[in-house]
Amino acid sequence: MKKIFQKIFKNSRSQQGGIFFTELEKILGFKPNDLSIYHRAFTHRSANKTDEKGNPINYERLEFLGDAMLSSVIAAHLFNEVPHGDEGYLTKMRSKIVSREHLNELGRDLNLIGFIDSKVPTSHFGENIHGNVFEALIGAIYLDLGYGFCEQFINRRVIVPYVDIPKLEGKVISYKSLLIEWCQKEKKSFYYDVYEDNAITGERLFGVKLSIDKKIVSKARATSKKKAEEKASQRAYFAFQNKIDNK
Repeated sequence: MKKIFQKIFKNSRSQQGGIFFTELEKILGFKPNDLSIYHRAFTHRSANKTDEKGNPINYERLEFLGDAMLSSVIAAHLFNEVPHGDEGYLTKMRSKIVSREHLNELGRDLNLIGFIDSKVPTSHFGENIHGNVFEALIGAIYLDLGYGFCEQFINRRVIVPYVDIPKLEGKVISYKSLLIEWCQKEKKSFYYDVYEDNAITGERLFGVKLSIDKKIVSKARATSKKKAEEKASQRAYFAFQNKIDNK
C-alpha cells in the first residue's frame, strides 16, 4: 500500500489532473483547486526543497495552520452542541478530540503517510507523523478553498465518525494530569523518580517509580520518560480509582 501511494505522489507531479488529484479528492470529499499546496502538505523537511525565494517547502507551517483551524471548528461544534458546558468543560472536551493520540489515529486511517515526499524511509518516522500530516492537510484545505471547505472536511472526517459527547466525557487523555490534579486537591505530595533502565535487553528504556505521600504506589518502564510517567500514572490511577472518581 505504501509503495502504491508513493507512486501516486510521484506521478502526480507532472499531472495536475492525474492520479494524485483523484486520490486526494476521495479523501477530501470535494475537488481540490491548487495541488501545489497539497504537495507541500505532504513534503517532509528531509526533502530539502525551497521555493524561488529560498523559503523551505515542507508541511510544518501548514501543520501550524491546520492545528488552529481544527481547534476552531471543534470549539464551534462543542459550543453549539453542549450549551450547558462552561469554559473549563469545553476546553477539556476539545483537548480530548484534538489529542495527539486521536490525530495520529485519524492520519493512519487515511493512510496519509503513503503520500509523503521524503528522503527518510517512512519506517524511521515517529508515531506523531500521522497526526502532523493530518493537521497539515487541514491547513492546505484552508489555504486552497477557505474556512467553509475546511469545516466540511473536519465534520466529515472527525466530528461525524468520532465525536461522541457522552463517550468523550468519560475518556481520560492524560492519567498523569488526572493524578496530579487529584493529589493537589487532596493535598498529597507526589514524586516521579525517573531513571534509565537498560538492564534486560540493552535497549534504552526509562524506569519510573511514582510515590504519593512518600510511599511508592506504582512502577513502569517505557522508551521515553514521558511514556514511562504516563504508564506509572495509569497504574496509580487504577489503584486509587474509587477515591479519585468519587471526588
